[in-house]
Parts: sequence; C-alpha cells; structure tokens
Amino acid sequence: MKHCLAVFLLALGLAFCLPSQSSAADRESVVEKVVRRGTLRVGFSSFVPWAMQDKDGKYIGFEIDVAERLAADLGVKLQLVPTNWDGIIPALLSGKFDVIIGSMSVTPQRLLSVNFSVPYDHAYVDVTLNREKASAINRLEDLNAEGVTIAVRTGTTAAAAAARLFPRASLRMFNDEAPAVEEVLSGRAHAFMSSAPLPAMETLKHGDTLVQKFETGLAMQPVAFAVVKGDFDTLNVFDNWIRLVEEEGWLQERRDYWFKSDAWQSRLN
Repeated sequence: MKHCLAVFLLALGLAFCLPSQSSAADRESVVEKVVRRGTLRVGFSSFVPWAMQDKDGKYIGFEIDVAERLAADLGVKLQLVPTNWDGIIPALLSGKFDVIIGSMSVTPQRLLSVNFSVPYDHAYVDVTLNREKASAINRLEDLNAEGVTIAVRTGTTAAAAAARLFPRASLRMFNDEAPAVEEVLSGRAHAFMSSAPLPAMETLKHGDTLVQKFETGLAMQPVAFAVVKGDFDTLNVFDNWIRLVEEEGWLQERRDYWFKSDAWQSRLN
C-alpha cells in the first residue's frame, strides 16, 4: 500500500524527463533529489508537543510523526535537522534541509521568502498567567497595560500577536519556550503566550503557580510545509500527500493523540 502511494506521489511530481545530466542537475526538483539521495532532510525546531525529546533523547511529537510518515511513503530514510527557530528559513534557503515541517504558520512575511504547501494543521495562540503576579488581570484587555510583562519565543506567531494586541505591555523574548515559561513561574513576567496547547499543559503541570482566566484562540493560522520558492513539482507532491493522509483520517488521529490526550506524557520522563 505504501509502495503504491509512493509511486503515485512521485508520478504527480516528476512530470517529464530532462535531456542531459547537466541540465537535469540544474532543473531537478527537491523531491527528485530526495528520491535520488534516498533521504528526506527535515528542518524543525522544538515546540511541545509538536516536536520534543523523550526520556531517551529521541525526538517525538506530532511533527515527527508527520515527517516519518512522509519519508516512509516516499520510500526514503528520514534525517531530522534540529534548527534554531530564528534561523530556520535562512537554513532552508541555504540548502541545509529539503523542507520545514515545524509547526510553521503561514504569514504574509514568510510568503515573501518561501512557498507553503496546503495546510496540514491549524494553530492558535494561548495564554497562561502567574497566579499571584497577575491577580488583577481578569480580561484579555488587561494585558495591554504599562507595567505588564509578557514572555514569548522570538520569531513566533505568539510574539507577533503579543506585539500587535498588547503594544503597551513589555515583551520579553526568548529563544525557546522553556525559559519563557520559567520567567512566568518565577514571577518575573505576568504572562506566557505560545501556540496551543503548551500554555494549557504548563498550567496543568504548575497549577499552584499558573492560571488561565480567559479563553483566547488568538491568531488562528494555517500550518504548512515550507519549501524554497519556485519548486512546483515538490509542492505538488507535498500538497497531494497531505490531502491523501487527511482523507485517510491519519492526520486527525495523530492530532487527537498529541493535542487532545496526555497519553504521550509518560514517554518524556
């Protein structure tokens, strides 16, 4: 079944034969290179529970499942390339990996640099508060005030949403979610903003210190694969693969496991 799917996907993307080896090298699509190399290189950054390390140091998460299934269906090996979020698009453009599968939402700014596949998920921003420090914050609008500090991860949709919605607050930027969460736990910041479901998960874990007082669902955006511009054969393969596994029900099953259950928590420690 998977062999047939791989053949079908490649037939969608590999539309014609090129006349010479030199011109083929110049015009070869990323998906052709992946098949010839026998390895799919995927760039990503850690976002719980999208991608994270388990107790044995192995990467697990929704994104990892997606990358593993894609590589298997293409009939190639998977090479994961962990990359700092603020440098992940430049790394793609410099050829360090073939595709970003890293909970990257589609934004107008990113569209100027890369092409996106059809969405394989959607993300929204959530907020958790330091229970004591933010005792007077009872509405979302209360975050937009001088003296309020919001911890976010640099370069994320949450950081952009916080800057747009709460211009009077002070934003404290971090290269990862863990120190941003610690900033709120320690009382040095009032709130932590990030893609769901991380704020809710941290609130459950630290219920004596953190609290969620309002429903947010801010900045709902599609999440898609990112590839270099102009490679329409590769986009065609990825788009149709996403449609196939969505129709199959596999993507929803993986979403339910990672975002609507805590069954995977035991794999972390």
